Amino acid sequence: MYAAERHRTIVEQAMRDDRVSVTELAEHFGVTTETIRRDLDTLDRRGVLRRVHGGAVVAKNVALSETDLAEREPANAVQKGRIAQAALAFLPPTQGSILFDAGTTTSRLADLLAPDSVRTVVTNSLPLAGHLAAKSLNVQLLGGRVRGITGATVGATTVAALGRLHCDVAFIGANGFSLRRGLSTPDPDEAVVKQAMVAAAAKVVVLADSSKFGAELMASFADLDQVDVLITDPGLAEADQAELRAVGVEVVIA
Repeated sequence: MYAAERHRTIVEQAMRDDRVSVTELAEHFGVTTETIRRDLDTLDRRGVLRRVHGGAVVAKNVALSETDLAEREPANAVQKGRIAQAALAFLPPTQGSILFDAGTTTSRLADLLAPDSVRTVVTNSLPLAGHLAAKSLNVQLLGGRVRGITGATVGATTVAALGRLHCDVAFIGANGFSLRRGLSTPDPDEAVVKQAMVAAAAKVVVLADSSKFGAELMASFADLDQVDVLITDPGLAEADQAELRAVGVEVVIA
């Protein structure tokens, strides 16, 4: 097993059991305790786990990020609504094609779409695809393995389909964004899909409330120089806004 696969399994177990043990992990993977300690140190540096005596626990920002959609929906609801409203200004001007990432803020934007607002919507979100299809929009759902916690399709099939697409605008959510690591998410599989979405779009618009700023999750999927627009709320400090603009990101405060 590659280290990256082992790291993902360790994080999944920590999310499920609240903590992991060095000795139990070593027995499970058939490796030395020194190898597991190095794994946990790596995940601690990434901000995914926090080292404790004999093992590790889930870092606070990751624990908050990987709740399911129903649990996340009420969080920062007012800010998400304003962000979604501001995002309407970035729809393609000629009824073009858009990519929708899975997430609660992108879902708020989907709620605001009129049937004739875009020509085609491509998404990896099962809930969002069903909702948009019911509104009589032309929707293409990306195939792949479904992650139950987010309702998103992931995996090689999803990524391959995105590699054949070119859309006008991608609306992307992020569990964390920072000046140092750009955009990140807790799950490596979702990160690969998000990365492919960024590559498939002529313009990348990130929808993220200010509580995500400074969070650096396990898997990075885009550098800031790949982001055209960040739509967020007034909770983002003016100094941070200035730094983001200095690296070429258009910051919209909703």
